[in-house]
Amino acid sequence: MRKLVSFFHVSLDGYIAGLNGEMDWIKVDEEIFEHVGDRVKGSDTALYGRVTWQMMEGYWPTAGDEPNASKHDIEHSAWYKKAKKVVLSKSMQNEQLPNTTFIGEDVEDRIKTLKQADGTEILIFGSPSATHSLLQYDLIDEFWLFVNPILLSKGIPLFKNVTEKTPLTLVSSKTFTNGVVCMHYKKA
Repeated sequence: MRKLVSFFHVSLDGYIAGLNGEMDWIKVDEEIFEHVGDRVKGSDTALYGRVTWQMMEGYWPTAGDEPNASKHDIEHSAWYKKAKKVVLSKSMQNEQLPNTTFIGEDVEDRIKTLKQADGTEILIFGSPSATHSLLQYDLIDEFWLFVNPILLSKGIPLFKNVTEKTPLTLVSSKTFTNGVVCMHYKKA
């Protein structure tokens, strides 16, 4: 069975964005990009909510082609173009795009079926609404949390719609020079 893995930057107090979706507090640099790039290489599917997918689709297909593209932009753009994309969206479920599947109904059953399909793993990249939807069905197998050294005090929480106590096991942790700590958890 394929794993469903969630990647998120999170504040120390558990928020993934400010009240208006702002993420200007997130610390990223080449060290983090390299760590994430190494981790993502072996994955073949990305899962997004509609809003995040539209942002990604507006940037990544051509980001690596720009004259001053960074190593990260070149590598992630290449990965994005070949990865299968799954988008949770009620408003776009009848859309037809190459290498992209839109799911608007029967989310729980369709994601369970997707997890049974051939492939390596499914990565969720920073899609709060999609993550909240999948948490209510207990479908996320692992969490990669990039804990940023900041307290937001309010905003969009990462863990919403958790329906029952879920024990996790810490698989690894890494502290970056900018103060961010990556913690990799899987279901116990």
